[in-house]
Amino acid sequence: MRATLEQHQVWIYLIAILIGMAIGWDSPDITQGWETFLWPLLGVLLYTTFTQVPLLHLSHAFRDRRFMTALLVGNFLLMPLAVGALLLLLPEEPAIRLGVLLVLLVPCTDWFISFAHMGRGDSARAIAAAPLLLLVQLLMLPVYVWWFMGDLAIELTTGGHLLPAFLGLIVTPLVLAWLTERLAERHVAIKGIIDEVGWLPIPLLALAVFLIAGSQVSLVIENGTLLWRVVMVFLLYLVVAAAIGKLLSQVFRLPAATGRTLTFSLGTRNSFVMLPLALSLPEAWSAAVVVIVLQSLVELLGMVAFLRWVPTRLIK
Repeated sequence: MRATLEQHQVWIYLIAILIGMAIGWDSPDITQGWETFLWPLLGVLLYTTFTQVPLLHLSHAFRDRRFMTALLVGNFLLMPLAVGALLLLLPEEPAIRLGVLLVLLVPCTDWFISFAHMGRGDSARAIAAAPLLLLVQLLMLPVYVWWFMGDLAIELTTGGHLLPAFLGLIVTPLVLAWLTERLAERHVAIKGIIDEVGWLPIPLLALAVFLIAGSQVSLVIENGTLLWRVVMVFLLYLVVAAAIGKLLSQVFRLPAATGRTLTFSLGTRNSFVMLPLALSLPEAWSAAVVVIVLQSLVELLGMVAFLRWVPTRLIK
């Protein structure tokens, strides 16, 4: 069942978003309160996702130093510089710019593994890299947001919005997942439970995007003109990610499969780990939520193109 879900996850998410938007468009009174269900759902989603990341085996990530150096340079130096350049194309709307920053500055740690596998990459290296990518992005994100948004980012963090969400909906599930993995090393039954819940992130994520699409469709309509420019930025980001993936693969002389894994990492972002942060912001910043959901949709469609293009044309 898990393999089937992973194979069709792009279309599952797309259908969930479209159905949610249709219901939200037709019956906004029904979907208005859906956000209430999102908080516990996102907590469970992140916990189940983090349990699938080998948090106890961080040292494994450092065995291939060339790949890991290329991964860190690409994700945490070159791609943030590219995002800074792409910000010049966005409207001077703080909520939209913050949403773009939150979603484009953090590499994916879950479905990028699936895409790397389906795109003839090295899934073993992707799995080994996941915990390091997760920990580094959690450390670097506040620095990046402050760098691009200055005092405004400090105000949001210290004003009781971003920090509680970060601790409650990201750090807490992360710590619980780590403790669960520790227990699993001693108890076979718990390890079996972790394996069984491995199929949950995809349906939970589909339910989350369904609820978000239904509750936020009015914001999409209200910001439609501005969001077209955001879509263009997300598309350009994918093109830049592919180019940088190809460049770094050549510079670090990576094998083809490893280079494809690097490229899929640069192209995929941790949208639904950042979503709780956006949802915690005041209502005036609600457009950031729409931007993050929109990015996930663009990325999913972009990955369909990556799966066809990266292994056959870009990195043979």
